[in-house]
Amino acid sequence: MSKGNMNRVILFRNGSEIDGKVVALPQSFDALLGAAGEALGVEAKRLFTAKGGEIDDILLIRDDETVYVSCGEPFIERTKCCAGGSCVAVGSTASSRDWVTLNVGGQYFSTTRGTLTTKEPNSMLARMFAGNRLWLSVTDANGAFLVDRSPRYFEPILSYLRHGQLILDKSIDPQGVLEEATFFGIESIVPLLESMIQDEQKPTDNFPLGRRDVISALIKTSHISELRFQGLNLAGADLSRLDLRNINFKYANMQGVKLIGANLAFCCLERADLSHANLEGAILLGVKMLCAVLEGANLKTCNFEDPAGSRANLEGVNLKGAILEGSQMASVNLRVATLKHANLQNCDLRGAVLAGADLEVSAAFCLVHSHIVR
Repeated sequence: MSKGNMNRVILFRNGSEIDGKVVALPQSFDALLGAAGEALGVEAKRLFTAKGGEIDDILLIRDDETVYVSCGEPFIERTKCCAGGSCVAVGSTASSRDWVTLNVGGQYFSTTRGTLTTKEPNSMLARMFAGNRLWLSVTDANGAFLVDRSPRYFEPILSYLRHGQLILDKSIDPQGVLEEATFFGIESIVPLLESMIQDEQKPTDNFPLGRRDVISALIKTSHISELRFQGLNLAGADLSRLDLRNINFKYANMQGVKLIGANLAFCCLERADLSHANLEGAILLGVKMLCAVLEGANLKTCNFEDPAGSRANLEGVNLKGAILEGSQMASVNLRVATLKHANLQNCDLRGAVLAGADLEVSAAFCLVHSHIVR
């Protein structure tokens, strides 16, 4: 560009051929962006030729060339409005009337009415663009139909309508796509998304909680609130020497859990599975263990005896093969409990209720100070 000539450029908004502006061609590309934005009242970010080629250098622009100004969106084919409200692309054949541009949440999508109406004829999108008339809606300055929805989740729906395949990037949440599909009435995609959501959901119930999880719950729970681990999976957790008083462990899976020296006073362990758990030296005052499973568990030197008179209730408990050696079990309710092959050596069972209990034990096992109440 020589300094003696006054070159000019004709500016239009991207996708439009109305309300053009003529400005002098400045010396730099950034200056042209500024002049274009000021002339058209937009934030100019990209420039395109009439054929859609993006301009990134001022030297590529000839005198009197027409340039299309974009706010950042891709090049939009120029359209002009015809009688009846339909839009036809400039330089196109009559069949290209089928093309429409949507501005979904600020992002532009160009597609055909056939794509929007064929696969899901009863959807909202099909009703918008079916027939000879396009959906009567607000359009933006570029003539694109405004749709106030999320472009991030609309894009995979449009792709699905084009080729019938649901393809989501890893960064796309299928729950968000499901919300948009439900809104637009794309019914055939809903089962696919629901199945995808179900597959992605982590089966947290199958993963046992650990010591850190339990400690975190203890810290966050007030001493006057009831802490419930009812039905949770704690299998194999090491909860030794923790203060677990008054916690509800009903139906919990506690197989192989370590509770050495733990304080379980007044806990509810009804129907909990503590098979092969290690409770050696645990405090079990006033504990409720109705029908709990402690088969093969180690309860050596456990203390069930409450000086205040509260009685531990182990009615119907399964203690088959359990080690109860040296445990203090005075006044414990062991009605109809299973104690088959349990080690009761030096176990204090004074005043314990053993009516209906299965006491098939080895001759080497001793019941010291035991008084069976029937």
